Parts: sequence; C-alpha cells; structure tokens
Amino acid sequence: MKKAKVRTTDELRSEYKRSDFGALVRGKYAQRLAEATNVVVLDPSVAKAFPNDRAVNDALRGLLQQRRASARRRPVTRPARRRVRS
Repeated sequence: MKKAKVRTTDELRSEYKRSDFGALVRGKYAQRLAEATNVVVLDPSVAKAFPNDRAVNDALRGLLQQRRASARRRPVTRPARRRVRS
C-alpha cells in the first residue's frame, strides 16, 4: 500500500494574515552571520602543504608561540653613536 502524497502550497493558512508578520527585509541577518563566521580560504599552493584543518591550526599556533616568545625577550640595545668632530 502506497502512502498518500502530502501536497504543499505556498499560501498561508486561513487563520494567518500577511500583515501579522511585519515587513520583509532582505539580508536582515547577513551582517550578524558575517561577524559570527570565521572562514578563511587558502590559496591552492598553500593548501597543498596542509592535509587538514588541524595541521593548519597547529602551524598557526606554533607561529603565535614564536611571536610571543620573541616579544618576551629583552630588546637588544645598541650603544650610542659617537659624533666625530671634524
């Protein structure tokens, strides 16, 4: 025995009115979505170096650790230059 097909219509039910829903705004949440996502597209040549997303994250974490370590080191101070009087 076959199941009866459910027909869908694009019309609202009789108890709903279009005016109850307010104005339609295209892209209402586009800005919020763009701020919430964090997608980066790699160049194909760079992507070949990393087999998956974990490898990319590990490499970036390594760079951040190096950066923090170099920032902690004391800057090299150079002796002041002497002016040569002629």
